Amino acid sequence: MGLKQKFNKLSRLTRFFWKFFIILVLLAPIYYWSVKIDLFNLYGGLPSLESLENPNPDLASLLISSDGKTLDKYYQLNRNPVDYDELSPYLVHALVGTEDRRFYTHSGIDLIGLTRAFVSTAILMRAPQGGSTITQQLAKMLWETRSAEYEGVLSQIPYLKLLIIKTKEWIVAVQIEEAYTKKEIISMYFNTMPFGNNTFGIKVAAETYFNKQPIQLQVHEAALLVGVLNGPSFFNPVRHPERAKDRRDWVLRKLFVNGYITEEVYQESLKKGLDLNFRPHDRENDLIAYLKGVLRADLRAWAAQNNFNLYQDGLRIYTTIDSRMQKHAEAAVRSHMKYLQKAFNLEWKGREPWSQDPEYVDRIWKTTAHYRQLARKYGASSDSVAFYARLPRPQKVFSWNGEKDMKMSPLDSIRYYKKFLHTGFMAMDPANGQIKAWVGGIDYNYFKYDHVRQGKNQPGSTFKPFVYTTAIANGYSPCFKIMDAPITYDLPGADPPYWTPQNATDKFNGELVTLKEALRRSMNRITAMMMNKLGPENVVETARRMGIKSQLNPVMSLSLGSSDVSVHEMVGAYATFANQGVWNEPYVIARIEDKYGNILMQNVPQKEEAVSAETAYTMLQMLKGTIYETDGTAYRINDQLKSKVEMAGKTGTTSDYADGWFMGITPRLVAGAWVGGDDRYIRFTSFRYGQGAVMALPIWEQFMQQVYNDSEIKFNKVRFSKPSYSLKTTIDCEQEEEEDIF
Repeated sequence: MGLKQKFNKLSRLTRFFWKFFIILVLLAPIYYWSVKIDLFNLYGGLPSLESLENPNPDLASLLISSDGKTLDKYYQLNRNPVDYDELSPYLVHALVGTEDRRFYTHSGIDLIGLTRAFVSTAILMRAPQGGSTITQQLAKMLWETRSAEYEGVLSQIPYLKLLIIKTKEWIVAVQIEEAYTKKEIISMYFNTMPFGNNTFGIKVAAETYFNKQPIQLQVHEAALLVGVLNGPSFFNPVRHPERAKDRRDWVLRKLFVNGYITEEVYQESLKKGLDLNFRPHDRENDLIAYLKGVLRADLRAWAAQNNFNLYQDGLRIYTTIDSRMQKHAEAAVRSHMKYLQKAFNLEWKGREPWSQDPEYVDRIWKTTAHYRQLARKYGASSDSVAFYARLPRPQKVFSWNGEKDMKMSPLDSIRYYKKFLHTGFMAMDPANGQIKAWVGGIDYNYFKYDHVRQGKNQPGSTFKPFVYTTAIANGYSPCFKIMDAPITYDLPGADPPYWTPQNATDKFNGELVTLKEALRRSMNRITAMMMNKLGPENVVETARRMGIKSQLNPVMSLSLGSSDVSVHEMVGAYATFANQGVWNEPYVIARIEDKYGNILMQNVPQKEEAVSAETAYTMLQMLKGTIYETDGTAYRINDQLKSKVEMAGKTGTTSDYADGWFMGITPRLVAGAWVGGDDRYIRFTSFRYGQGAVMALPIWEQFMQQVYNDSEIKFNKVRFSKPSYSLKTTIDCEQEEEEDIF
């Protein structure tokens, strides 16, 4: 090729590039403008200026205690915001040094970085390099510029779609830079980005990985979190610690090279391990999770009716829960249930509680979602279903000594988990209905069913006070005497058509017993006799007025607690005795505020005069005998605790020792505990452990001891309120003799 030909070719090439450049210079602004206004809906819209100035990242709604502590939260993305001043300087330096070195000098688009990325990727055909600025990344994450909401007609063309998306991000980035300061952009970025393990935002990330606030992070910790941003899954420090450390060290190198840390700090930081103090926020660590779970449906319904989103709008849900009492309740449950489970396991060692029912485990297996999935896939009678039912697989299981790694088949898992005892415990202020503590089970991660409000069980002898309250309200004296003797009641139409109540000891000596004594000794026959005198319908009506809303069958056996009720109902009912006969609806949500502090809902609980103040006070004196008299079923309560506060209460035990209850009353706090199994096979075999005084009472006792020893709560010694008028009912039975002999 001659010199002239080479010259002509170069000239043509030069003219081509000049034409391309001129066209680009002319068309680029037109293209940019057309994208910005979404000409003919070709490109899709952009976030409005209002949304750019008022971004609305998902904010967790917080459950807040009556003493101002955050108990738990509802979230879709686990994120809580912080201000720029709450960020460690190492975080800021690491982010700018690794993601956007010219952050402080550009206006949203880094032309140098963009050109470098274009040349490297499009011309030199090297691995893709990031050219996005911090502001562009923020635009993509916070305003979801790549979502279907912002797509236009041309968005269906693959390569053109990518160009349009990038152009939009450039436009939004420039608008963000115009609306916010550099510090605000940095804080918004850290509050928005994902850090893996279901953590969004630096505050939650710092708490999750290091149990620290962002301002407290050391240089190697800040470098780790900034390194995770490049690939939250790939650099997950929990699952891939080696990768995370390599990435952290690379960030540390950037900090050193850019002059943010000295060589000495750099070398010292390289020597450090990851130093994680991992506390996953997506795992329910506290027993308050039972309350959170129960309230979820109520709160979602309220939010929907009032145009709020429980998981995104940052609501502040102020509860009546006292965080200190909640802590004491959780400690009491853990301590006693661990002890009781050990006793249960020893009692059944080498035997299965359901041995009399050989099909039990298989029947439970067929109710599971896993079985239904296999049955749909292979057929219910397929050998494959039986194979997978017995196939061991690695899994983490609950134990009272911490999680254990075990290999279990689905059938093994049923055998393992069905043997656990469960509990429900609630405490409330009788004067106003405010619930102060709520523990719905032993571990929410493994047993999500709540045993305070959702779970209902036979209350046994804790139902007896409703019988005696009806008696007192109808003119019977606590000193009214009945002979303890065998008696059988005809029950026409029932199977069997008769009922013979028995005392716990199955013994009788024909003694005359006052109602006061019969209650404290929990004598079944005398309670049944009073039920017969009063009529089951009248006793049901008393229980209804005192807040029992569950189905109560008006039959004779109801006197011994044959109808299922909840702990929630029973605590509210017993609180009536301490509140001079006035029933307060137990409630836990005091008010709801929006994220700005505006009150959206203020709870006004219901109340009702259920029984007279004299009847309530009389019942308190009768129930005190359960605790203070040597033959009372709850006499075992610690004497030191008895001396600190006046108390009354009632134990409850159901047939075959399947359920144990204790309801305890003090002037300022009423609380109740239930303990039992998933079904009635899970029970103790003897009165030694199977009675309510052993199964449930210790939870109440430990809780009350901790509450009354807590100097922050400051409960003074007070007595039950006595009616202001003179009592007509005689409580001291030495002054009255009234008999009724059958």
